[in-house]
Amino acid sequence: MSICILGIESSCDDTSASILCDGIVLSNVINTQIIHSKYGGVVPELASRAHQQNIIPVVAEALSKANKKLSDISAISFTKGPGLLGSLLVGSSFAKALSVAISKPLIGVNHLHGHIFTHFLRNQNELEFEAKFPFLCLLVSGGHTQIIRVNNYTDFEVIGTTIDDAAGEAFDKCAKVLGLGYPGGVDIDNLSKDGNSDRFKFGKPKIAGLDYSFSGIKTSFLYFLRDHIRQNKDFVQDNLSDLCASLQSEIIEILIDKLIKAVKMTGITEISVSGGVSANSCLRSKLSEIGEANDWNIYLPEKRFTTDNAAMVALIGYYYYLDGKTDSLDISPQARIVL
Repeated sequence: MSICILGIESSCDDTSASILCDGIVLSNVINTQIIHSKYGGVVPELASRAHQQNIIPVVAEALSKANKKLSDISAISFTKGPGLLGSLLVGSSFAKALSVAISKPLIGVNHLHGHIFTHFLRNQNELEFEAKFPFLCLLVSGGHTQIIRVNNYTDFEVIGTTIDDAAGEAFDKCAKVLGLGYPGGVDIDNLSKDGNSDRFKFGKPKIAGLDYSFSGIKTSFLYFLRDHIRQNKDFVQDNLSDLCASLQSEIIEILIDKLIKAVKMTGITEISVSGGVSANSCLRSKLSEIGEANDWNIYLPEKRFTTDNAAMVALIGYYYYLDGKTDSLDISPQARIVL
């Protein structure tokens, strides 16, 4: 009999549901909340309200696309954290209620655990990803920037993390200063393609070990613009592509420098990348070049799985279900939770 997991993701502003059966993704529905774009960032109260409106239609669509009924579901997995507490509460409350209604087990999943294993997601007739443990995962998103040593499906260790802001947040905040849309990382990536990445330089952090910091480069970027706009009020518009290319190059250099250090420290040359920023074309290109030059095996995720999605939540739920790990109705979502 097939093991079918219903995954529910509601950690931020994407309401998502997925059906995964025997490790194969049958559906992965994502409803992205457009309303936040006019505010230049996610508004928590608006996000939780939108989740309440979206979650039932999204789950129904996921079941329909997978050609499955609730009676076919073996267990329900949901994101327990980290994320916006109001958004997490909507997903967890729905998952608990459905668990009771259809008498199926409940499985709480760490959102970051899901991102780590996005490479293992596959559709029907696609080959299974062959894991070569241990590997290093560079997890880069709007809320998290970490280097993780992954020993197996449920055993991993964070060996480097940001001490303040995440790389994705740096992209988004700097994009807002430039007058670009939200999320800003995509706009910066697109504009960078016509820019000179060596034209401008900004202050980079000097943090020991494998930890990251991105607050300083945001401040340096802001002051740089302030000083130049005083001399030329059209400075940003006149130099937009070069500014984007230079900023992007600096952030990616910070990411890669620490990753190179992690490889030297651990001796591990199996490298995966995940999270929203892993869709950045420059980061993907630079990592591919470095991997080829140093004989690393670089695993880049499909872009459709780089953003928050329920398929990755369903996959971790599948692993836990196979191990007999389920949760009681007492489980509570947590805005801050570590791997």
